[in-house]
Amino acid sequence: MSFQAASIGATRRVVLVAALSLGACFVQGGELRFSIRSDPKTFDPLLAQDEASETVRYLTGGTLIRIDRRTQKFIPELAESWQITAGGTKVVFKLRQGVLFSDGTPFSADDVAHTFRRVMDPNLHSPVGDSFRSGPGEIKTEVQGPARIAVTFPAALAGMERLFDQLTIVSARSPKKERATLGPFVAGEHKPGSYVMFRRNPNYWKKDAAGRRLPYLDSVRADIQQNRDLELLRFKRGEVQLIDTLDPELFDRLSADSPGEARNAGASLESEMLWFNQVAAAPLPSYKKAWFRSKDFRRAVSSAINRGDLCRLAYKGHADPAAGPISGANRLWVNAKLTPHVFEPQAALARLQRGGFRLDAGTLRDPQGNVVEFSLATNSGNKTRARIAALIQQDLAKMGIRLNVVPLDFPSLIERMTRTYDYEACLLGLVNVDLDPNAQMNVWLSSAGNHQWNPKQKTPETPWEAEIDRLMLAQSSALDPKKRKAAFDRVQEIVWEEAPFLYLVNKHALAAVSRSVLNASPVALWPRLYWNPEFLQVANQMARTR
Repeated sequence: MSFQAASIGATRRVVLVAALSLGACFVQGGELRFSIRSDPKTFDPLLAQDEASETVRYLTGGTLIRIDRRTQKFIPELAESWQITAGGTKVVFKLRQGVLFSDGTPFSADDVAHTFRRVMDPNLHSPVGDSFRSGPGEIKTEVQGPARIAVTFPAALAGMERLFDQLTIVSARSPKKERATLGPFVAGEHKPGSYVMFRRNPNYWKKDAAGRRLPYLDSVRADIQQNRDLELLRFKRGEVQLIDTLDPELFDRLSADSPGEARNAGASLESEMLWFNQVAAAPLPSYKKAWFRSKDFRRAVSSAINRGDLCRLAYKGHADPAAGPISGANRLWVNAKLTPHVFEPQAALARLQRGGFRLDAGTLRDPQGNVVEFSLATNSGNKTRARIAALIQQDLAKMGIRLNVVPLDFPSLIERMTRTYDYEACLLGLVNVDLDPNAQMNVWLSSAGNHQWNPKQKTPETPWEAEIDRLMLAQSSALDPKKRKAAFDRVQEIVWEEAPFLYLVNKHALAAVSRSVLNASPVALWPRLYWNPEFLQVANQMARTR
């Protein structure tokens, strides 16, 4: 049994939260602007899986527990305290009282129970719900009073506190449903293709140490902007004040022009990877499906890619070759025995030739004589990914493989990945928002929506995917940290061997912060710059009292 309690104000009705040092200047009000890459796919926090929707969720959502992005420790949010009992299968929350949703609806244990019922509904296909599946059986909730609730899992759920950082509490009674929020902001006007506005939540429960109600800002505007060059130009003009992720070339440019505004938070948890579409029902020729489902084909392509060149040429040195799903920045969970797939184009070609592929006048053909040619989809407007794709295209051409690069706007790409499955291979990155493997259940479980190469399987279609399912569920219920580590190390080994994702690079956390923004402290965990949105201020706007 373990017990966690609020370190400040656990018994108070409204918690006083210490603000970061503001120096001699304090600014309240005003608007912060930054860019997101696409329109949110959803405003329902329980369905968020694209980065834009995750941004909405983070700015507006209230959680029971939060991971402090700076210290990586648990902090109490809507739960004043929590107690884990029954061998890790049960958690009892003591909730804050007097908290209101943004529309004035009272927050209570009924809302937590409603949230669990909804997120675990198999018809919803919530990526958040996948993380809470500790074993066969249902999750049970017991409302023990307006401010107390017990949640019981069918099997022990190790590291469960981290999972609650992703679970946004939604209202059981509000007519506004998921638009009624408990976070610092409320999603307002959304003009597709242009911007999403967030207004200050007038009922947000936090206050700072001086008794001022948070957040400090009146509004946040997330402009939808795919063009990174234009984003940097707007930053220099003062039209946006933050750039959460900066391309290496633009980072170097900003470093030369304004070194105080270019921020490198060091190694990030994020990776860039390539995968092949293995969905059986995908509208692809059967011979291409056979390639993509072949481990030898995937491993050969991986060994044909020069990751050192990707880091040096595409990232200007601001990246490291990737060995697997866990970056070296995650010291607790990385399998340090794994190394990146070695660049061995001749060995890669030999592997394919053993499978019946052959070179014919510089063109690679499969055993049936089909030319080995496929398209690689990626999001348009990302120059670094465009450079990665071009370098991979050159590497594969040396093996006689024809690669066609297909840039797509992000909504179209997501549509193909998640609904139509009308693509052959994809180049993207995953945004890791947590260190714990349980946060990746929505990627590794074969039934999960983010199991990108072949999502939402009714039963595992390969023995190795079944093995990953077993290991992920085993580590999620093991209370012994060594057993959890051993299970997840094995998951990483299987992924390294089978190569469903070809991990390419782990990029550095590069960002830009305007001198006008106070309290922005870049971190490695997502979101790097607005992880503390209630405390952010913009100093070049007129201060006023509220």
